[in-house]
Amino acid sequence: MSQLGRYFLKLGTIGFGGPVALVAAMHKDLVETRKWISEEEYKEGLALAQLAPGPLAAQLGIYLGFVHYGFWGATLAGIAFVLPSFIMVVLLGMAYQLFGGLSWMQSVFYGVGAAVVAIILKSTYKLTAKSVGAFTMVSLRQNWLLWLLYISAAITTFITREENMLLFIAAGAAYMLVKAPPKTLLKKAVMPLTLLQTGFFHYDNPTLVKIAVFFLKAGAFVFGSGLAIVPFLHAGVVTEHQWLTENQFVDAVAVAMITPGPVVITVGFIGYLVAGFPGASVAALATFLPCYLFTVLPAPYFKKISKNQSVKAFVDGITAAVVGALAGAVAVIGIRSISDLTSAIIAASALLALGYIKNIKEPVVILAAALIGLLLKL
Repeated sequence: MSQLGRYFLKLGTIGFGGPVALVAAMHKDLVETRKWISEEEYKEGLALAQLAPGPLAAQLGIYLGFVHYGFWGATLAGIAFVLPSFIMVVLLGMAYQLFGGLSWMQSVFYGVGAAVVAIILKSTYKLTAKSVGAFTMVSLRQNWLLWLLYISAAITTFITREENMLLFIAAGAAYMLVKAPPKTLLKKAVMPLTLLQTGFFHYDNPTLVKIAVFFLKAGAFVFGSGLAIVPFLHAGVVTEHQWLTENQFVDAVAVAMITPGPVVITVGFIGYLVAGFPGASVAALATFLPCYLFTVLPAPYFKKISKNQSVKAFVDGITAAVVGALAGAVAVIGIRSISDLTSAIIAASALLALGYIKNIKEPVVILAAALIGLLLKL
């Protein structure tokens, strides 16, 4: 178990590339190379991680820790995986509070913000192809209902500038009723630099309670990869609570991109900006607690759960709507973040680099955009 803990600590420290890269790394390292996990166990964990809300890579890591060591293995794997990136975003939050108002910091994030839009756009494209279907007429005909839910969520998010949780639930229910209605429906209805300067201790209890409630909802109701949480966070943090400005939110997503580990750790950076270290701790704990529980509690019974076609259909419908909302959020963030021709060129260049330069990593694109922004604004 100590070896497993050290592995996830290392993966959380140097594992760049987002959920897809992290999930692939676990398969290569734990199944193929070290043979600690069987192929069947890995597939079961991946299926459970896709079915339950929360960050995909973190849930898979928790499940793989559970396989041989139960509750303690799951807990160790989850903490070891998340802790390194949490420490990094807190340190970056301290630096941001100290230097965020300086021109060089603003210049760095001028370029980074544009690159982030490109990265989210590419990730949204991949998520759409994986969760809804390929961008072909055949896919449109075969998966017409998923595409309808996807497009509806995208348009709704773009118009309202916020996520609608009831829309996601309705999408899941609609797809389940069409594709795999539960048998019970035939008989009855369904139940509905100094710590003070960095804002380290800058918080108040009512705000911490609001942070806890909001991020608990984020962890409990957001399906998909790490970036799927972006539209939900944007609606709550920027629009509803107005804890951050639009630029600060884009900076928070950028911080998640340049740090290893799960992309969802951006919640720690957001929590820090809102309420210092207590806010970062509460936001991270509230976000990851649901995904931990959703993984550990059903894990012993998952073989039975995973075969339930109604459950699969319900999650497929929700996922289509969530990815659609992400597409709508990309448009909203892009309009607000790409403010001039130069930032548009940076975003387009980042998108082309990600699409055509083989094996290029997101942190490299972010670093290049940061240097360009710094040079342009000096």
